[in-house]
Amino acid sequence: MEGFGGSWWKALWTRTPRSKAEEIKQAGKSSLYLALACGALTSFLAFTLSYAFRRRFKGDGVVFYLVLLCLMAPGFLLGLGTSLFWQTMGLSTGMWKTALGSNAIWALPFAFLVMMAVWNRYDKHVEEASRDLGADAKTTFREVTLPLVWTGIFGCFLFGFTLSWNEYDRTVLALGSGEITLPIQIFSFTTAGVIRPDLYALGTFTTLVSLLAMGALVAFGIFRLRKAQRAGGVTLETKVAEEMGQAAGIDAGAGARAK
Repeated sequence: MEGFGGSWWKALWTRTPRSKAEEIKQAGKSSLYLALACGALTSFLAFTLSYAFRRRFKGDGVVFYLVLLCLMAPGFLLGLGTSLFWQTMGLSTGMWKTALGSNAIWALPFAFLVMMAVWNRYDKHVEEASRDLGADAKTTFREVTLPLVWTGIFGCFLFGFTLSWNEYDRTVLALGSGEITLPIQIFSFTTAGVIRPDLYALGTFTTLVSLLAMGALVAFGIFRLRKAQRAGGVTLETKVAEEMGQAAGIDAGAGARAK
């Protein structure tokens, strides 16, 4: 190595001799769209499924361990089973038909456990107070429940996004003909020829995307907390204690307000 420059980073976006810029762009777009869709689907499934667990129902234990089974299933076997299942039905695999589902199933247990922790520290009395003040079920859900659990929902989205963005085993066999994601493209670069320095730049880029996604979520959370502080006159310490679970229930908020 001689000197320092950004030529290998530039090779990711522009045409240079033996550059794979076009393949990287196409694979990067596919991975980004798939990760965003997986994050949205995972957060929706985790929220609705965990919402059902707020009350006991028949067979809830079976459903709980069935969800966690997705966490323990080997990724390659999940992708292979999904591919064989669709072929048995005479259907072709594809990014939005099978790969999205495989990625969402992989991320669902993580997101589900996050939401279960959120509901575990959730105070049901605020919903009762809302109904006592005349709000119907829809208004209570929209104005009370969602604002109190939004941090968990965003956390579920982050799990779905980052896990899908870096996923290989559960995606490689679930894609359709001509479809490719960034992890698969990186793997093909390592096996199809000599490894060039732009591959290391690409690996660094994929890591930076995950870090930026997490940083954006934290920044958005801080912005919301400070906005709530200015609007309601509640200290940031109180909001952190109530929403991030550093203390439990109403007493934590009361203790922070007393300070």
